[in-house]
Amino acid sequence: MVMHVVMFASQKGGSGKTTLAGHVAVQAERSGAGPVAIIDTDPQGSLTDWWAQRHSASPCLVTTKFPRLMTELERLHDKGVNLVVVDTPAAVIMAIRDAALFADLVVIPVRPSPHDLRALGATVALIREVSKPMALVLNGANARAQITGEAAAVANAHGVVAPVIVHQRVNFASSMVDGRTVMETDPESPSSSEIERLWRYLQGRLETSGQQWTTRFFSSVSRLLAG
Repeated sequence: MVMHVVMFASQKGGSGKTTLAGHVAVQAERSGAGPVAIIDTDPQGSLTDWWAQRHSASPCLVTTKFPRLMTELERLHDKGVNLVVVDTPAAVIMAIRDAALFADLVVIPVRPSPHDLRALGATVALIREVSKPMALVLNGANARAQITGEAAAVANAHGVVAPVIVHQRVNFASSMVDGRTVMETDPESPSSSEIERLWRYLQGRLETSGQQWTTRFFSSVSRLLAG
């Protein structure tokens, strides 16, 4: 069985990675890619707090710290989980880099603002250190703002930008209040459509990796121990 691991990462706080991680995990489960598990490694526990409000047991949640990440991933693989979505803490550089060792794909959300774009290079450099595929996602965008188009060009210079822009809308924040997502609270909305299309894109990227989890696991352990 192939288990895929998607990691959401950004050294910049406020990028919206936790909201995107929860939404992508739910959409993956809804689209038949499950069983899906979420791993929350962020000490703030925002994803854990959101999950605790859910009335659905799926995706399942694992709360852990990085030293136990390897063990939890191995356990989830043995339980037959198909997809793991990992949320990481902002600004903890070594945790982001080391966690990325176990990812098939690292998703880096970036808001189209000068400050966020300036901070993007540092996160990209970390992921390149461990030679992992990445997808940059413009998040919290304003459709009418000129900087959105400019941000896409700047982000493209750093790496592969997802062809789906996630726009700033109230229903993203309001859906997270009670443990749901926009696909559950407002399924016909543009926000829901954006998440559905973003997951299809990410799924396509994952399907091209084709490497067995056990091979990736032991390769990652060897690289971690090598420092």
